Amino acid sequence: MASRASLSELTSSLWTKNELARRVALAREPVEDTAPRPPLLRFLGEAEILTEVYKRPRRKIEVAKTKHPRTVMVLPGFMTHPVRMRFMAKHLERAGHTAKRWGLGFNLGPTEENVAKLEERLLDLYDQAGEPIVLLGWSLGGLFARELAKRQPHAIAKVITMGSPFSGDPRSNNVWRVYQFVTGHSVDAVPVGQDIAVKPPVETIALWSPRDGMISARAACGQPEERDRAIALRCTHIGFSYSTEAIQTVLSELERD
Repeated sequence: MASRASLSELTSSLWTKNELARRVALAREPVEDTAPRPPLLRFLGEAEILTEVYKRPRRKIEVAKTKHPRTVMVLPGFMTHPVRMRFMAKHLERAGHTAKRWGLGFNLGPTEENVAKLEERLLDLYDQAGEPIVLLGWSLGGLFARELAKRQPHAIAKVITMGSPFSGDPRSNNVWRVYQFVTGHSVDAVPVGQDIAVKPPVETIALWSPRDGMISARAACGQPEERDRAIALRCTHIGFSYSTEAIQTVLSELERD
């Protein structure tokens, strides 16, 4: 229901002529092109996802049973639904962890309203689990996770971001124009979490990849003071949600105290 409502709200707002024109102007915003972004060839490499449907049935991922079961809230990337992270979640559950969806359906960008709903969801999971929750955020989902950790640090054990652009120029990616069109606001005027680069007061791990075709590696890795640790993988941006390396790295991080 939440995902349908979100898509309905987006569609209805875009049908108004003035709003559509405003969003098109945002997407075409003239800016000085100085932000580092992945090259076109690497961006085209994200098409690897098209072969995943054939590779996945043959791919066996080794998963060891955990001695420290955790509750993990999984936050999807921009313009994706939680179902896109189901493969990752399934392997977390195979290891003995409890994977929970974020409860907002499609990720169409941050607003005060949906961040408030996410806070409620987090606190409910915290009460149910009886211990702090791990937040696993892919891409934009990782920025939501960092903001939640700043608002409710007592309820969070750690934050793991995967290819999340939390550092440097907000245009250090190949999708910022799409972001501005869909959300209706500039990357320079995000309605929540103005200090995105500031490290949350909980353990914060940044997974990044030099093969990422959407987000600048520098933006996803961050500076030492902006996260506790950064781990380099060799997957595409979309591959953070399903690659063997990403899944095994997340499982390894869940074993760390």
